[in-house]
Amino acid sequence: MACIFCDIVNKKLDSHLIYEDSEHIAFLDKYPIDIGHSLVIPRKHYEKIIDMNESEVGDLFSKVPKIAKAILNITSANAFSLGQNNGKAAKQVVPHVHVHIIPRYNEKGTVWTNRKIGNEHELNMLAQKIRQKFF
Repeated sequence: MACIFCDIVNKKLDSHLIYEDSEHIAFLDKYPIDIGHSLVIPRKHYEKIIDMNESEVGDLFSKVPKIAKAILNITSANAFSLGQNNGKAAKQVVPHVHVHIIPRYNEKGTVWTNRKIGNEHELNMLAQKIRQKFF
């Protein structure tokens, strides 16, 4: 079964990488809800979080604070939301476990449906700035 996130992990598709370690990667969402919206995924393919063991789930979520802190620092966001969907009925679009980190800005309010295709140049520049916090 073809998986776009597995293709990103295997470098068959480009991404705006912001973090990586031996078991996980994080990259900017190409259809962000807001500036800095990112996804944290395990390198190993799992469709749903219930397919992972407890240790793997804990390890995945343990990356979120460090990545969120870097995103907030670079974007000057006031807060962030987390999202993690499992299955089509839960609006999981890509069947590979992923955690959304969505920066939130006081002046914009909290909107979940205002997605747009990101500008490649802006996404590249933002990813580079966030990446510098880790590498």
